[in-house]
Amino acid sequence: MLRLIPAPLHRGGLIVAHRLRLVWWRIVRPTLNGCRVIAFDLDGRVLLVRHSYGSGRWMLPGGGFGRHEDVIAAARRELKEEVHCDLAHPVVVAVVEEPLSGAINRVHLIAGRTQGVPRADGREIIAAAYFSPDDLPVALATSVAAGLPQWVTAAEAALSRPPVDR
Repeated sequence: MLRLIPAPLHRGGLIVAHRLRLVWWRIVRPTLNGCRVIAFDLDGRVLLVRHSYGSGRWMLPGGGFGRHEDVIAAARRELKEEVHCDLAHPVVVAVVEEPLSGAINRVHLIAGRTQGVPRADGREIIAAAYFSPDDLPVALATSVAAGLPQWVTAAEAALSRPPVDR
């Protein structure tokens, strides 16, 4: 249904909704639950995206998940929604908590392998690209820049173990 809204209008709505959400979080101070996907291509590069709202900096794909939604299912859904890619052999790498506009953001880091060329939808995601872990863009989101080196190391170790089908 949202695809019926012209992309520029949709992006504008996302910007407004994001600003309202930040204000709401400052007032209510909730604990949020979400996931970030550390998706590697066949060359070992990591997938990063830029949202049409927020800071505009590069970050890992991901988002929130429902109270009864499995984190692996949420990670797969978010990756598919944001960049039209599937996630193979996903594993939970870590759970980190970080402040986010007055809220506590509990982020489940899910790693896996993906194939194909990611496609930004031009609405929520305005850019998507693979980057070598040794040559990341300068404009990384602060929380991602701080943790990504350790997360990539942990993800590579987890993915080197035999996969468990999910």
